[in-house]
Amino acid sequence: MTNVEARLKIKGKNFEILVDVDKAIQMKKGMNVAIENVLAVDEIFYDIKKGLKVSSADLTSFFGTEDKSEAAKKIIINGEVQLPAEYRKKEQDMKAKQVIDFLLKHAVDARTGKPFSERIIQDSIKQAGINIDNQPVDRQINGILAKLKVIIPIKIETKRLKILIPAVHTGKAYGVIGDYKEKEEWLGNGDLSCVINLPAGLQMEFYDKLNAITHGSAIVEEIKQ
Repeated sequence: MTNVEARLKIKGKNFEILVDVDKAIQMKKGMNVAIENVLAVDEIFYDIKKGLKVSSADLTSFFGTEDKSEAAKKIIINGEVQLPAEYRKKEQDMKAKQVIDFLLKHAVDARTGKPFSERIIQDSIKQAGINIDNQPVDRQINGILAKLKVIIPIKIETKRLKILIPAVHTGKAYGVIGDYKEKEEWLGNGDLSCVINLPAGLQMEFYDKLNAITHGSAIVEEIKQ
């Protein structure tokens, strides 16, 4: 068990707690973790190192409650969990493996149609100076592909989709389509009509995210090439 600080700044004032890093990350990702298993110390601080505890008045003023557990949840979910260097490396290594596995499964040589070996993909990523971020594969794959194409003739089968998103859902949905958007048109009623170019291997995952946000109200039509 590794304990680290989690921090949140509200209106210029700092709030800090001491948490188990693994369980805090699980909670931040939306997993069902009991707060008592996350907290290493059942206390909210202005400054952990100085031992300055938050007053009940400030808990109520800034978190809307005197309940330290509820305030701690908000700090974890909305704030920043300080990750140890070895933990960040582990997370980055896992994400790099996910990206490489995706490319091994879905990418081919544009000249021959044959897949690349894992060694070629790894070497090309290194040669291109690509930094694989600790974020979902679908949010960074297009940028990775653009850099890889300078090194190797790589391509991925893509699907062009025309999507109509009702006005009430455009705010949240825009973040999902943004990385793949080819063109967009805002309609008079506030609906968003757009065309996206999506890696075929991400199609089902994309549908799941879009449907979750729009509650299935988005209309998707595949554009035949």
